[in-house]
Amino acid sequence: MNRIRVETPSKQYDVYIGDGIIHSIGSIVQRTCENVSAVLIITDETVASLYLERVRSVFERTYRVYTHIIPSGEESKSFEQFYACHTAALTYGLDRDALIVALGGGVVGDLAGFVAATYMRGIRFIQVPTTLLAHDSAVGGKTAINHPLGKNMIGAFYQPEAVFYDVSLLNSLPEREMRSGFAEVIKHALIYDRAFFGWLQAKIRTLSDLRGENLQYALKKGIEIKAAIVAQDEKEAGIRAHLNFGHTLGHALESELGYGTITHGDAVALGMLFAIFVSERFYQRPLFYSSFYHLFDHYGFPTAIPAHVSAEKLLLKMKGDKKAKGNTVRMVLMEEIGKVRVEQISDDQLLDFLQQFSREEGGAS
Repeated sequence: MNRIRVETPSKQYDVYIGDGIIHSIGSIVQRTCENVSAVLIITDETVASLYLERVRSVFERTYRVYTHIIPSGEESKSFEQFYACHTAALTYGLDRDALIVALGGGVVGDLAGFVAATYMRGIRFIQVPTTLLAHDSAVGGKTAINHPLGKNMIGAFYQPEAVFYDVSLLNSLPEREMRSGFAEVIKHALIYDRAFFGWLQAKIRTLSDLRGENLQYALKKGIEIKAAIVAQDEKEAGIRAHLNFGHTLGHALESELGYGTITHGDAVALGMLFAIFVSERFYQRPLFYSSFYHLFDHYGFPTAIPAHVSAEKLLLKMKGDKKAKGNTVRMVLMEEIGKVRVEQISDDQLLDFLQQFSREEGGAS
């Protein structure tokens, strides 16, 4: 079992990674979380059918355990489901010593974390991710729900007590979801670690290679990068914004197409391609965009903005991004592999880049 320490000004905690470690959760929680009065497991319908009984049984040996199941999908990161979780917690009589367990992917983690951050002004929670994508969202303390006008616009920075990443829980994931999570692994490499990106190119030729030791190593490296950045900047005042590489267009696409229409990872992958496309033109230097295009295409990521989505509408969504300042878009651009910067881009420039990108179907020749 690998253990990665996350250290932030507000809290220090461990991320545990291994095969079959779900059976160790109860004993570790007993050591790290004192005087837990009850446990509320929040999960979704898909994960509940696969893993809820197994996780519930781990906690029932020691605690009173309650469960709340939400619909599967990005649409559940809503005020309605947030309210329903609070209603469940109040109905069960949870007090300030209760512990919330977020069992699921990024949607469950973000929602359950925000519930924990706000229930009785904050109670403890742990993350038990069941998707590859959640290796990013489960670490670092960002919790949120969506608004029709923007993704993750209502939320809080709130760190978990621990994160338990049992890779055996990823075995049931369809290729679409593995690809979605792999986009965030690639992102971590591109913004921080050229050598790790080289390892991904050499070892992960297809998504079927993302298994066993390769999967655990990719998770470990991705989480170590996330932890290193969060330790320097917990609340996104500086370097943590680099983690949004690909997300400016990605979030705009998710919002414009309708949450759940495109996976988060596919949207971010296309956003990264666009960011590299813009970077070459903004910095006036070759970044070998065509190689990235063909690599992403090989993995099965989308490489072009859907034809029915207008550049003007995407620009409006991007201007509503949390990183925007004074209604001006700030994008994370890549100077070279492993080195990125946040740059302010005018509306005219960005609209021109979007139109070029759409015209050239992703810009690869």
